[in-house]
Amino acid sequence: MLEQFKQYIEKNGLIKKGERVIVALSGGIDSIVLTKLLAETRTTLVATHCNFHLRGNESDGDEQFVLDFCKTNGITCHTRHFDTEAYAKAQRLSIEMAARELRYTWFEELRQDLGFDKIAVAHHADDQIETFFINLLRGSGIHGLKAMLPQNGNIVRPLLWATRQEIDDYAMAQNLTWRNDSTNSQTIYTRNKLRNIIIPEIEKNFANARHAITQSINYLSSESSLYDEIVNQRITALETTTDHATAIAKSAFGGNNGKQLLFEWIKRYGFNTSQCEFIAEALPKAGTHFLSPTHRLCIEHDRLAINALQAETISEVPIFPDTKEIDSPVKMSISTIEKTDNTTISRDPHSAMLDLDKMEFPLLLRQWRHGDRFKPLGMKGSKLVSDFFNDLRLTQMEKDNSLVIEDKTGTIVWVVGRRIDDRFKVTDHTTKIKVIQLTR
Repeated sequence: MLEQFKQYIEKNGLIKKGERVIVALSGGIDSIVLTKLLAETRTTLVATHCNFHLRGNESDGDEQFVLDFCKTNGITCHTRHFDTEAYAKAQRLSIEMAARELRYTWFEELRQDLGFDKIAVAHHADDQIETFFINLLRGSGIHGLKAMLPQNGNIVRPLLWATRQEIDDYAMAQNLTWRNDSTNSQTIYTRNKLRNIIIPEIEKNFANARHAITQSINYLSSESSLYDEIVNQRITALETTTDHATAIAKSAFGGNNGKQLLFEWIKRYGFNTSQCEFIAEALPKAGTHFLSPTHRLCIEHDRLAINALQAETISEVPIFPDTKEIDSPVKMSISTIEKTDNTTISRDPHSAMLDLDKMEFPLLLRQWRHGDRFKPLGMKGSKLVSDFFNDLRLTQMEKDNSLVIEDKTGTIVWVVGRRIDDRFKVTDHTTKIKVIQLTR
């Protein structure tokens, strides 16, 4: 078994020479065998043990057993106690999911603190089959049905190839001792129902069921990799990216596979399956937008556009009479010129030529706000900035990233990159011109 163990690690590149490993040691047979095999390969390791306080004295007995085992074998052991039930209640999670979150969060914190490379867990081939069924019953797609990978980030599973019987045989041959978890025989947990009732019943009725299911999982894993490659190529070909947004034409999401492509695209930006359903239904409704924890998706007339949510409103930037340039949030050059009979007034929307004497300093560069109003150049009356944007048919992304400059009185002098206010335009009576030029 040791040779198969080494070969699996090498084949999958799980633990490279010189890497240091944290092993999750519950005290059960699987983790004891994993720790023994890692020690046999002379891997530098430390053990971790979580006391979830779910089985009273039995949990404390597991902890003591692990501490004694590590002391006997010269292995450093780190332990931590958790109030799992309180955490599950506060986070509205099942006990299983709460324990999973707690242990993996702690494992990664400890890995970083110790400067170790990998975290080894004792999942094996039978666990893989159980995970397949759990994900199947949850309605997972191809990524869920491929079950667990030999490596996921810093987590490695060096025993994923081994069956429970092979692990039992090795433990007996090595005269190892371990702790039995009494809850493994209970059927209150989904995994235990599969392990103790459903999978054994399948085996009674279908010859070589475990082998066939494992083979299917391996096929799904390979197919999943190919699927990801094809999807990535297609999304890359369809995406257009600007400074403010990433977009794909609505037409790409038509047909039988349109919703699947939509999900594969938007999940990269934190959107979930339920949101995908709503977005797909709302495709005809231009102007609708959806939020993930990190991004906003806007349905526009002919495309879907996604941009990152700003963590906070940009800082307001004052502009004084002697200010020469601004570098953030936009790049601007600022100058003052004398007006002469030969002065040409630029009509470039990226440049504002303003009557210096009509403005009160300091000016202020800021994000536009709902309720902002100005008098667009050439108009007699005033207009809401939001209505002005709608007239220009700006996308939500473009609106979100729009800036204005106002003077000391709070009067907007320029909707940056769009239009100056008519009250500050250069006239025959102007003597000095303040020129503000967008340079990026």
